[in-house]
Amino acid sequence: MKLITAVIVTAIIGLFLDLHPFIAECLAESPKAKPVSLWNGKAPQGNGEFKEEDAFLTVYRPENANGTAAIICPGGSYGGLAIEPEGHGIARWLNQHGITGFVLQYRLPAGRNAVPLLDVQRAIEFTRENARQYGLKKNQIGVIGFSAGGHLASTAATHFTASAHRPNFAILVYPVITMGEQGHAASRRNLLGAEPDARLISKFSNHLNVTAKTPPVFLAHALDDKPVPPENSKLFHQACQKAGTPSKLLLLESGGHGLNGYKGPSWDAWQSQSLNWLQELKLTK
Repeated sequence: MKLITAVIVTAIIGLFLDLHPFIAECLAESPKAKPVSLWNGKAPQGNGEFKEEDAFLTVYRPENANGTAAIICPGGSYGGLAIEPEGHGIARWLNQHGITGFVLQYRLPAGRNAVPLLDVQRAIEFTRENARQYGLKKNQIGVIGFSAGGHLASTAATHFTASAHRPNFAILVYPVITMGEQGHAASRRNLLGAEPDARLISKFSNHLNVTAKTPPVFLAHALDDKPVPPENSKLFHQACQKAGTPSKLLLLESGGHGLNGYKGPSWDAWQSQSLNWLQELKLTK
């Protein structure tokens, strides 16, 4: 009886997998580690108060780590997170090149403008604190961000007040940079509230906050990006050049926002050229 039952169960499982072959893909692409809590369930709000919520890091470790790591900030207009294509997918790509990926599930601000920055700073700090465990070099930890996540990554690169929070490089892909008219209305509203004052708009228009201490920056943006115009990346690149901060701007002929759904020539171009740029900085081999 037990043998018959085992045979039936095996047959059902086989049939189920035949009917749903994508399950194997999902399992193969699942995160390599459980998310790590950054605040242990009690997170700062930026005003001296704390709330029962959290942010998380999922760590992707390559087979042959080269000592470099990137905190990955997915986009989503600060109202959601495109965490698979702009998070886990990026981590898997980085692993192919020996780079350790840390996917950041940051808290959505809902007008609490300090919250995402606190999360990414804690993520950088956590990565440095655990560098030996992950086979990393403390001076080779950067940030990668997309769209609103690019804004967060650029905020990390311009708003740090302690060396522990300063990334060593930043890769910004179709990033939101300005909170002004050339920025992205939904990202501005979700981060700063419905009617932010001029002081807040200036504070989080990150091209206005670039200094000589800003780390090297790689930017990629499609010229036909309508939701987040390429002027965002141009403004940041120009500010870096003025401040004497190393930067590279890759303007892509086509792809729009999201670069044709994360595939095609424009998507391949920013990936290959950013890797070459990291190599020039002696961060990869």
